[in-house]
Amino acid sequence: MTDKLEGKVAIITGASSGIGEATAIALAAAGATVAIAARRAERLNALAERIQATGGKALPIVTDVTDETQVKNLVETAIAELGRLDILVNNAGVAFLGTIADGNPADWRRSFDLNVLGVLYATHAALPFFKAQQSGHIVNISSVAGRTVRAGIGVYNATKWGVNALSEALRQEVYKDNIRVTIIEPGLVKTEINDQITDPVAKQRIEERLKALTPLQPEDIAGAIVYAVSQPPHVNVNEILIRPTGQEQ
Repeated sequence: MTDKLEGKVAIITGASSGIGEATAIALAAAGATVAIAARRAERLNALAERIQATGGKALPIVTDVTDETQVKNLVETAIAELGRLDILVNNAGVAFLGTIADGNPADWRRSFDLNVLGVLYATHAALPFFKAQQSGHIVNISSVAGRTVRAGIGVYNATKWGVNALSEALRQEVYKDNIRVTIIEPGLVKTEINDQITDPVAKQRIEERLKALTPLQPEDIAGAIVYAVSQPPHVNVNEILIRPTGQEQ
């Protein structure tokens, strides 16, 4: 445990596994109180117990980020229970990969609901509190796919380019309120999100790429997030692009 984030309160979406889980653990270890959100109650409760067992503070709040009402409740409950809000990590997301021609429109809608609208709902709910206290930090988990387009992942590209565009527009809107905005853009990370790929060709391609190098671990991304949110108030780390050493694009 350290005290670099002592007294801070953070919300992390998609906290039941992968990057979200690792981020909750890392922020709690740095002294923050964490409100952890996801759909899987059992996973959230287990994570909260794990954090509390090491001296951290965690509040599990079951939330589907595609439901605007649930996201509003998440933010309001966190503030009511924990007294304030300083950091919002918009991590929940999905990666349905595959060509546009062979794509499933239901997967497209799910991708935009989670990757774009979920970010907007949580941000919109948190902004009034951040503006009122004239401080706050929003961290949006994007991807290398938000910078580099590849055939076969066009819809995922579109969602992550959208996150990048929204993040920069937001930064320009709120910097005078002392609100910071950071985009984290991971390359290949070994997480459960890869298990959600339903297109067999895309799934095989990702598996081959993961085997060809040493991928990033969720803890690597969590470390970048802790770095960004631990900077002095006058420092806004706008963007962190982080790839495995062996990744070409």
